[in-house]
Amino acid sequence: MRITLWLRAAVLALGALALQLPAHAAEPTAQELLAQVRQQVKDAPVVRGGFEQLKTVKGFKQPLRSSGDFIVARGKGIVWHVLKPFESTLVVRPDSLQSRGSAGKLTTQMRAQDEPVLRTVNAMLFAVMSANLADLAQHFEVTGQVAAKGWSLHLVPRDPTLAQWLAAVDLQGNQFVQEVKLQEARGDASVIRILAPVAENALRPQDAAQFE
Repeated sequence: MRITLWLRAAVLALGALALQLPAHAAEPTAQELLAQVRQQVKDAPVVRGGFEQLKTVKGFKQPLRSSGDFIVARGKGIVWHVLKPFESTLVVRPDSLQSRGSAGKLTTQMRAQDEPVLRTVNAMLFAVMSANLADLAQHFEVTGQVAAKGWSLHLVPRDPTLAQWLAAVDLQGNQFVQEVKLQEARGDASVIRILAPVAENALRPQDAAQFE
């Protein structure tokens, strides 16, 4: 469960990127694809928006639905604020993860240095946030397509330890990522839809305290 929370936060960071696409179809290699994307990444210190998540759990007929909003702040981390069905907050920093209940009470706390899987996901997460997209190829087999109306990326973990938890991540979008599909190795799957993402130059005063 703790690993799943961290993976979900990492995927949300990917979904929060503002990407500007080349206006032509292509089937580049992994490095070429990441280089194309890197050249077009919008310089956004802060990205905020909403999300809807549909999670399918192996053995259960009905999927789990949740929704809320998020903030990604370069150099600080991510705040993932779930509003429905129950309020909770997940704060991911470069070296730690915290989960809080609706009253702000700390329910989970982890340090990346204590978990090999978390260290790998942490490296991926902050490579994306700092626009060092070439680093993704160190941790994932990357394939994808770029076309005039949108693009897609398919990420498969290289690290056997990470692969025990995460089978693949699929991203689709245009200027912003629109949909993220997370396939866990044990059969669970999540679809995250990013809603109305906005790039901003700085954190709003009321949001800064969430990263402290």
